[in-house]
Amino acid sequence: METQPIKVYGINWCGDCRRAKAVFAEMQVPYVWIDIDQNPQAAEFVQQVNRGLRRVPTIIFPDTTILIEPDSESLRAKLRNFQPK
Repeated sequence: METQPIKVYGINWCGDCRRAKAVFAEMQVPYVWIDIDQNPQAAEFVQQVNRGLRRVPTIIFPDTTILIEPDSESLRAKLRNFQPK
């Protein structure tokens, strides 16, 4: 069965987003990047999830959990659950 991808909502010029992308690359975990500056519907979704704020990165996992602006260690801990065995 195909699992849903991890979705990362962010903006290219955001330092926290660049750091999150680096953690994904370091751990070799695939994800779908969604630039909220280029996608108004995605921007609305991020604001809905974040009580009206554009907090990025907003990361949605296949198990429906969400990390918002996670630090590197929190993101690494969560990603360990999604690495291929």
